[in-house]
Amino acid sequence: MNNKFEKIDESLDIEATHIGREIIKKDSSSITTQKDDIDPIKDYEYTRGNLYSLIEKGQQAISDILDVAQQSDSPRAYEVAGQLIKNVGDVTDKLIDLQQKMKKLEENDPKTPKSITTNNTMFIGSTAELQKMLKKGFK
Repeated sequence: MNNKFEKIDESLDIEATHIGREIIKKDSSSITTQKDDIDPIKDYEYTRGNLYSLIEKGQQAISDILDVAQQSDSPRAYEVAGQLIKNVGDVTDKLIDLQQKMKKLEENDPKTPKSITTNNTMFIGSTAELQKMLKKGFK
């Protein structure tokens, strides 16, 4: 099939493939695939910062709308204040949910070492046997 963009394809060292009306361009030298760099810690910190910012702005907006509601004695202003308070509360819940999700990710991460905690251990024997065992452990 004659392509009117053949000269452009040659100068860019690419090969155009026709699929229906779409043209998919392929690099003839090498095809590289991008690896998805998933960084949950970076995403967590970014989301956490955004949520903190939203909470702070929401608190300031609540303060301002309550002043307006008190000055105007308008039922609508109080309704808006109530909705804003609910929205800020929802954002704080999202912040807690984000922390819980991050803890679950850290628990399931095979790279993090698992700590083993032993509670309520008991030695059965005499104090002399215990001292001998402890001395062997420190040598």
